[in-house]
Amino acid sequence: MQIDNLFLLSLCLCACGCTTSHMPGTPEDAKAQVIATERAFAKTMADRDHRAFAEFIAADTVFFSGPKPLHGKQQVVDYWARFYTTPAAPFSWEPRDVEVLASGDLALSSGPVRDATGRDIATFTSVWRKEAPNTWRIVFDKGNEVCRCATTPP
Repeated sequence: MQIDNLFLLSLCLCACGCTTSHMPGTPEDAKAQVIATERAFAKTMADRDHRAFAEFIAADTVFFSGPKPLHGKQQVVDYWARFYTTPAAPFSWEPRDVEVLASGDLALSSGPVRDATGRDIATFTSVWRKEAPNTWRIVFDKGNEVCRCATTPP
């Protein structure tokens, strides 16, 4: 009986001590979740799935779309419906930069927005809030045009 207990104890110690990288709840895990969430959010455009798009929007979100900021999920969902009416997606996006607060409940993602031909037309910046385990929703979103001006070295 003592050998069985010792064996079980050694298994527990190994399981706890041998897995030091990527423990659940690490900043790396949160970052990976946000990247996956942003990609799934972008896939709603490619799939032409407006209903799925709405699932990523927080109730109190603010989107800087159109002539004035849109406040609340319903305004955003209604405004963005226009982008889901054609058979082909008018644009796409993907995350390039993602950072998560040490608390693990707020994140920023940013990356290129491309037109239907694949040309960069904007850069998006989104703020995501963790609302439940493995559930991130967008609370702020803003796009900026790509600067095509010539730069001069300092």
